[in-house]
Amino acid sequence: MTTLKIFVGTVYGNAQHAAEEVEKNLKDAGHECELLSDPDVSDFTDADAILVVTSTTGQGDVPPNLEFVYSDLKDEFPLLTDKPFAVAALGDSSYGDTYCGGGRHFHELLTELQGNAVADMLEVDAIETLEPEKDVTDWVMGIKDKLYGV
Repeated sequence: MTTLKIFVGTVYGNAQHAAEEVEKNLKDAGHECELLSDPDVSDFTDADAILVVTSTTGQGDVPPNLEFVYSDLKDEFPLLTDKPFAVAALGDSSYGDTYCGGGRHFHELLTELQGNAVADMLEVDAIETLEPEKDVTDWVMGIKDKLYGV
């Protein structure tokens, strides 16, 4: 059975809560998944499928809890050939060009590592929604068959 690894990048907890809701809904639907907030490169290479749920910090940067693994992935460059992945990015569009930057960085890197994006990156704007966990969960449940290869 396919196991989806959910990587969460968070600063204030919104992305963490969204990822936890996704994990709960997937498990309730009978899918295997694992939530990781302090991963290493092997967690990405060993995953059957990858979901990144991340906020953005600073000037469009990856949150601190994922910055080391992001850097290690860039340095080690392990090919994720055709591994299904999706990225949900939380941000605030009032920040302009850096909006959802953490998610954009991960989406671009996973694409460079030859992963298979099963959907366009989801952008959740804090200005438009007070419940990012609902938007992210609804989106993931809509693409779960592609992530799990069903």
